[in-house]
Amino acid sequence: MSTEINSELNGQTAIVTGASSGIGEATAKTLSSRGANVVLSARREDNLITLAEEIESAGGEALVVPTDVTEEDDIESLVDTTVDEFDSIDILVNNAGVMLLEPVERADRSNFRQMIEVNLLGLMNLTHATLPIMQKQDAGHIVNVSSTAGRQASAACSGYNATKFGVNAFTEATRQEVTTDGIRTTIIEPGAVDTELQDHIPDEEIKQQIEEGLIESMTPLESEDIARAIAYAVTQPQHVNVNELLIRPTDQER
Repeated sequence: MSTEINSELNGQTAIVTGASSGIGEATAKTLSSRGANVVLSARREDNLITLAEEIESAGGEALVVPTDVTEEDDIESLVDTTVDEFDSIDILVNNAGVMLLEPVERADRSNFRQMIEVNLLGLMNLTHATLPIMQKQDAGHIVNVSSTAGRQASAACSGYNATKFGVNAFTEATRQEVTTDGIRTTIIEPGAVDTELQDHIPDEEIKQQIEEGLIESMTPLESEDIARAIAYAVTQPQHVNVNELLIRPTDQER
């Protein structure tokens, strides 16, 4: 992260979920480098504290709010704490997610539930909690991190596909509802990104296929690539709404 803070987002406050690693961590650093106050949200508090120290040492402003997006009390606390500290919520980056890939026939139904609760319901609930604040401000930007899996279904990805298709539909419907309120929405759809997300795949055969067939067979995206795309969307003039960004590695076919 550059130690030189610029002012594109000066005075704005951004909540970033899943900020303890990967895309969320990179996004928090990038938005801070553009001048935003960043609110770091995830379950792993130690990681968030380390990230906040790094951001602050570079001249940024960071607030740590440990949050489990599947818990409604945590969501309310995240929103209330942010407003109490910074008086506004200008950007919401719904990035928290899990990718528990399994064929339907041998899937653990608790993994279906976890993906729905984290990837989709948590995103919906946090958007619901944040939206009235943005409406009162007559401005705001909701960025929802989806996936190429939200565009194209694949074998052994059924549960994950369902949540990401849901994210895309929810975001577009929300856009239509709030477009006259000065609120913008962006769907970010990454292809293969080298993060810890694939480390949590419970099916070892699929995990190996992902690692060998995607990550090792191409030059995958880095978290910083997605962070730059998010920064691009949220730094456009108010009259410009970048609704959707599909981002694949150059050598990814599907």
